Amino acid sequence: MKKSLLLFVAMVTGMVANAQYENAKQVFNSPKLQEAVKTHKLVAILPFEVKMTYKKQPRDFDLETNREKEREKAYSIQSSIYTFLLRKASKYTVEFQDVEKTNVLLKKAGMTDKLGEFTKDEIAKALNVDAVIAGKFEAEQSKSEAGAIVTTVLFGGMGSKTGSGALTMMVNDGPSGDLLWRFFKSMNDDVFSSSDELIDRMMRKVSRNFPYTK
Repeated sequence: MKKSLLLFVAMVTGMVANAQYENAKQVFNSPKLQEAVKTHKLVAILPFEVKMTYKKQPRDFDLETNREKEREKAYSIQSSIYTFLLRKASKYTVEFQDVEKTNVLLKKAGMTDKLGEFTKDEIAKALNVDAVIAGKFEAEQSKSEAGAIVTTVLFGGMGSKTGSGALTMMVNDGPSGDLLWRFFKSMNDDVFSSSDELIDRMMRKVSRNFPYTK
């Protein structure tokens, strides 16, 4: 009985901590934001910078394979954001450049996989857009998927989190390159998460603060 009570208390404490972590967010609005967005008509979404780490590195960990996963996630998040915004296009004051066109133009400009070497105004000029949406996703896996599935079966979903992450989304003005808006959100990641689910969760939080919302 005592062990069961201690286990229950531990699970509840973990759930409360996870909920607090999930709710952590920060929003920055530049004093130039309101005037700048009035001039924006076309906005590009860039592949996100992705960093995936492990609390306990897997035995079969391969650095190159992990880098490829990060690259795939970068484009997956880009695509998910574009899809989300496209579904709600009527709610926004701007249009968003097709991400396939964005990536082709980045390749022609020699910027693919080297975005950190260019300023945001240089990128916007290459894409011929008024602003760019960029960001970073950092995730740490703390439990194997198999372990999380076992926990889900035993406890009905409590404690099935496999890791945690933080997602930052930014809007930079095209002509000046200035940072106009920044949104940071920490979140939990489970075995059933995908880029679409990740972005859907984040964008629901962003919606009230997103600078292009009518």
